Amino acid sequence: MNAALLTHVELTFVEKRIEHWIRFGRAAHEQRIDRRRRILSFQPGTIFAFVRWASNDFGTVISRIDIVRAVARGEAYQTLPFVRPGGDILLKIDSWPKVERVLQVIDAIEHLGIDPQTVSPDHWRHVHNRMTAGHEPRAYTLDQHRAFLLRQRAKS
Repeated sequence: MNAALLTHVELTFVEKRIEHWIRFGRAAHEQRIDRRRRILSFQPGTIFAFVRWASNDFGTVISRIDIVRAVARGEAYQTLPFVRPGGDILLKIDSWPKVERVLQVIDAIEHLGIDPQTVSPDHWRHVHNRMTAGHEPRAYTLDQHRAFLLRQRAKS
């Protein structure tokens, strides 16, 4: 696929300083820049979780997770650091306790045998909204997932 049609995410790992990684999502292409950096590229429509953590001599300066849908050319998108051109941000959570809670939500979905990138985008928006309001998100269920997949099939 043409690289201009993909969403590119720059990942970095500098021990005890910077960690950018993908928690879930299937990349279409990977490019190594050097031993600390690489770029993963995602096809339009792919949903992925991008985790960023950084610290300095005084402690953690950023903990963040974004769940993003890669967009097609001409589609509206939001920008975010290290993601080009940007994406449809389904969830945006800051601070390690909240990021850790989102990672637990992802683990629970995987425990059901569901690939998190196939979860309804509305569920990720729900998790974002509930956590932003200081409430516990409702769990994603197999019944919800089946209903979402049936809706997707009916649209095709």
